[in-house]
Amino acid sequence: MTVIVVVMGVSGAGKSTIGRGLAKRLDAEFLEGDDYHPAANVAKMRRGEPLDDADRRPWLERLAAELSAHAAEGKSAVLACSALRRRYRDVLRSGCPQVRFIYLAGTPALIRDRLRRRTGHYMPAALLDSQFAILEEPDASEALSIDIAPDPDKVVETAYAALKNAAG
Repeated sequence: MTVIVVVMGVSGAGKSTIGRGLAKRLDAEFLEGDDYHPAANVAKMRRGEPLDDADRRPWLERLAAELSAHAAEGKSAVLACSALRRRYRDVLRSGCPQVRFIYLAGTPALIRDRLRRRTGHYMPAALLDSQFAILEEPDASEALSIDIAPDPDKVVETAYAALKNAAG
């Protein structure tokens, strides 16, 4: 069975770590959403400037096309993507209606602490507040919400179990 999942949340929530673990557990391809940003978006974030909807739209459309292609080929995929607003998630769904969202939920204090310890990423911790400001938390009808406080292996197993339970 083809499974298409988007692991979503603010920067520092663990999208890449959990997404990779979940992709392995599901025998799916892992897609790093950050790798699909155009150079102008990356440069803007490196300067500490938050992206706006005009910056995000082509990126989200590209990700939607990628999910759609995987589904059409019968290939499972797990995408790490912030998907902070419902309309962003709607763009991702537009190319792949069967996509399942997993929202990595954590407190600003926990995530800020993780961002301070993270190295080698272009997204500065200073932009976390702007991400929380635009975050439209999905409800249970839109996404499976997973607490990120436990260690990553536990979060992956919780997400995997939640997906299996939701599938029936």
